[in-house]
Amino acid sequence: MKIGFCGTMSVGKTTLVKALQELPELKDYKFATERSAYLSSLGIPLNHETTIEGQTIFLAERVSELMQPNIVTDRTIIDVMAFTKCAKKTSVTDGIGFVEYAKRFLYQYHYMFYISPEGLPIEDNGVRETDSKYRNEIDMCIKELLKKHRPIHHIIKGSTEERIEQILKIITF
Repeated sequence: MKIGFCGTMSVGKTTLVKALQELPELKDYKFATERSAYLSSLGIPLNHETTIEGQTIFLAERVSELMQPNIVTDRTIIDVMAFTKCAKKTSVTDGIGFVEYAKRFLYQYHYMFYISPEGLPIEDNGVRETDSKYRNEIDMCIKELLKKHRPIHHIIKGSTEERIEQILKIITF
């Protein structure tokens, strides 16, 4: 089973995936978490400064996760599509072409969960963008892409514990 979490920056996706690692129900799963600091150290621009080349690397990471038999990941292809569409250094034409290509992989997720930023402050981890306007732009784009390309997804809210409870009610093992 392939389980993905999507949402704009600083909504607790990585924290949630790390907490899910402790659940006995997921003992046979692999867990993939953010590698932005590592990719940034390689000179790959992130956030609004990203390029089509950088987003292609992020897409390759997400697709490689989907090649795993049982995976829980704190990023999905929807996230990559949104960051590409919102990138300053990516043309509209390249963004549209990228989304058209990337969407073909979305069916591989058995469960996709969207996490809203509503009521959550932006935490600065030294890598992520902390501009609230940009965060909202990414969130709006993610919601638009979900509606268009992944209409069956689940919305989760609350504390990490509340989110886990919601997830366990939805997933059938």
